[in-house]
Order: sequence, then structure tokens, then C-alpha cells
Amino acid sequence: MNVLLVKMSSLGDIVHTLPALHDAARHGVRFDWVVEEGYRAVPARVAAVDRVLEVAFRRWRTAPIAFGAELRAFRERLRQRRYELVLDAQGLLKSAVVGCWARTDERVGFDAASARERVAALAYRRGISVPQDWHAIDRTRRLFAHALGYEVPDREPAFGLRAPQRRTSRVGNESGNAVVFAHGTTWPTKHWPEAFWADLARIATDQGFVSLLPWANGERARAERIARGIPGARVCARMDLDDAMGLLAHACGVVGVDSGLAHLGAALGRPTVMLFGPSDPSLTGCRGRNVRNLTASLACSPCRSKQCRLSRQLAHHADHWPPCLGNVEPSRAWSALLEAMAKQPRNVAGL
Repeated sequence: MNVLLVKMSSLGDIVHTLPALHDAARHGVRFDWVVEEGYRAVPARVAAVDRVLEVAFRRWRTAPIAFGAELRAFRERLRQRRYELVLDAQGLLKSAVVGCWARTDERVGFDAASARERVAALAYRRGISVPQDWHAIDRTRRLFAHALGYEVPDREPAFGLRAPQRRTSRVGNESGNAVVFAHGTTWPTKHWPEAFWADLARIATDQGFVSLLPWANGERARAERIARGIPGARVCARMDLDDAMGLLAHACGVVGVDSGLAHLGAALGRPTVMLFGPSDPSLTGCRGRNVRNLTASLACSPCRSKQCRLSRQLAHHADHWPPCLGNVEPSRAWSALLEAMAKQPRNVAGL
């Protein structure tokens, strides 16, 4: 069966979709995948994906007229193949529009009560009901199973992600003792205090590990501040997503806030600890072998908000900011990582 999958972003959401593809592939389903250009490295490393169709809505919306030719070229490429089914796993108006551009007689997605934007369901011939309070991975596995006509598997999710080779010129030549700190995130409330990252790097150094700090746009200065004065902490060179996947796949452990890189670490089979404050691990927590989700102890967490609602009350006496992740101490994160690492040999990548 030849299916067009529309799941364009974000990185964490894309990772959450991988187990559903793995399930479907066991039933002989092949996919073309529409994804944002910056994330193409992930579906490109999934065996069930034949073609990766890149979109650039994040770039196109800044100058829609100037990028009109690119959009038309994408639509032409999309329509080169006829699909037995188009599956929208995003549930947004823009993903529904992309699905309508494709050549097919069957469009399937979340129903109005389950989609992130209810209007998207108007584009589908079939709408699948999926509980909103399920984990994103479980929601997507149910969507695929009901759309493609097989029973929802009861086994643990498998991600089926092939890891790239590590490019040592960009990420260093550490072997077996590197821990990746995925410190970057887009939500202000998801950040772990920089002082905690530095303390964690000191603990790692004292125990013979090298702390690697990757960064994206706007994050390099923070990585440099964290690494300053700590011999066992190294700021990575600029890298693309393929480089980052290679870095993660060959690390002995990953510690990260709720971000796409941390989810990738778990998907690649690495011992991973994810730090949660405003977001809810029961909905978007790290899944996979040897993972731990650590949560804040504040009564208001998870608030699912990009802005802390306690800022005015706590700003004058909070030792760390944001206050929820300030309750997750470095020693707790390191203990959790050691527990996860103890179950897997150091030099074996989880592929």
C-alpha cells in the first residue's frame, strides 16, 4: 500500500510518529512523507519511507510572494504520484491543505474532536477518534492502525530509526564516555537553570565523562556559558540535524529538557533523562529503552504554558528560574542517568 503521510513539524512530534510507521511497515505499508525542510534527516533514515517531500512553510510565510515558485514546485512534485491514501497525522489546517493538493480518493485524519484544529477534519473522507489524554505516540499509533486497517499493536513502541555515522571533525572524537546535554528549547518555561547544567557538567567530569553541548540558532552563547571553566564540558561546532543524530547515537547518555533532541536520543536507543516542568510527560514524555522522565514538584506543574503564571509572586525570592524546573536538581538528574546507563553497555549504540 502506498500512503502519503503529512506530518511536517515539530521535531518532537516527528519522533513521536516513528513507532506508528514501524507498526504500519510490518503490514506492508510504504510511505512518502511531507515534512519541513529542516527535519528531513529523520524520515530520510526510516526504512518504510520511499520519498521525503520537503516543505518550507516556516520560511515561505515570511515572504509568500517571493517564494511562490518554490511552493508551486512542491505541489508539482507532490502530484507526480497517485496515492492509495493520504494520512494527515498533524491535524492542522495547513496539513489538511497539503493533503488536499495530493492525488488520491481517500484522505484520513483525526476527527474534529481529536484534531488540534477542528477545521482540519473537514478535509478528510474519514475522521478517526483518538482520546486527547493519551500519549502522543499512542494517539498516532491508533490513528495509523484505524486508518490502515490493522489492530493497534500492544507491544512497546519501536522507532526504526537508522543512525548516521558520527562526523568526528564536528562533534569530537570521544569514544564511550560522552554525555550529550540537550539544553536548548523554544519555550522560556522549559529551560533548566544554566547553573544546574554547569553543576551537572562538573559531576560528569568528576566521574570521568565528557559533557557535549550541541546548539542551534541563538543557543551557542548559553552553551559557552555552561561549559566555561569546566574541563570536561565541550561546546560542539555548528551541526545539521544529521550531525546531531550521529552525536546522539554514539553518546553513552543524554540529558535534556523537553525538546526534539532529547526525544531523538531516546528513539536512537540511548539512555536518556528528560526534564519536565510546564509540559506533561504523560502526554509527550520520553519513550524508549532506558529512559527516565523527571518532573517538578510544584502544585501548578504541568501548567502547559509558555509563560510562568507565578512570576509576579515568586520573582523576588526564587533562587532559580523558571521555578518549576528549578526544583529538579542536578544530582537527581545524574542519578537517573546512571540508572538508565547501568542497563546498557557503554559502547553499544542503540540502533
